[in-house]
Amino acid sequence: MSFKVKFWGVRGSIATPSPRHIGFGGNTSCVELKIGSRHIILDAGTGIRNLGHWLLRRSVMRGDIFLSHTHWDHINGFPFFSPAFKSDRHFTIHAGHLIDQGGIGKVLASQMQQPFFPVPLEKMGAKIDNVDFRAGDSFNLDGGIRVRTTPLNHPDGATGYRFEYGGKSVCYVTDTEHVPGKPDQNILGLIEGADLVIYDSTYTDKEFEEHVGWGHSTWQEGVRLCRAAGVKTLAIFHHDPDHEDLFMEALEAEARQLWSGALVARENMRVNLL
Repeated sequence: MSFKVKFWGVRGSIATPSPRHIGFGGNTSCVELKIGSRHIILDAGTGIRNLGHWLLRRSVMRGDIFLSHTHWDHINGFPFFSPAFKSDRHFTIHAGHLIDQGGIGKVLASQMQQPFFPVPLEKMGAKIDNVDFRAGDSFNLDGGIRVRTTPLNHPDGATGYRFEYGGKSVCYVTDTEHVPGKPDQNILGLIEGADLVIYDSTYTDKEFEEHVGWGHSTWQEGVRLCRAAGVKTLAIFHHDPDHEDLFMEALEAEARQLWSGALVARENMRVNLL
């Protein structure tokens, strides 16, 4: 049995390939869960490119991709996901916000159409299954994995996930905007008692005042939610592209002082639950 987490992309909004973002990483959202023998990928931001190369080296033949939503920073790495071009691979893509808008396959194909991209989706040689559900649904995956979901407060819709296996649980909650002073009951129900919560921490509470309506939250709200829900560890995630390493180092020190259960996600960071 194993339940391992690796962060391949932790940045929000747009990739930041600069020397001032090396410490925490500049690739956009992509997190890998290795649960038992199953490979689960959370979002397909630019971080999925490096993950794809690693999966090829490891001869991983199949996996599941769960998308929080389909804004560019969460899907624009997908056309560069090298295993998807191998005919002997098999991937299932899951999304909970597009069931009434034509489904996830239509959206992924549209970003790979001319004049946006020269290689159409159908040129990917792997077998790709698309599974659309409604945020709030729960279901099981083979291998004893339980998946719970909830809708998030984000423009065009987004889905939060909870993965349970072997008595451990990881929640992926990005992108979402909170209402100050009113904890999101959907999120609290999803994350209750979780071992690890990966949370949209784009802003600080001070910055949030100027970004109401943008669809993102703060690391302090993440701490408040996790404390209220009895969560063991919070991973501060989806860093603002303007938050360079010096800023993030100061944020990390402040977060640790506020709550010992908080850590700041870095590219290539690993967390082992089992």
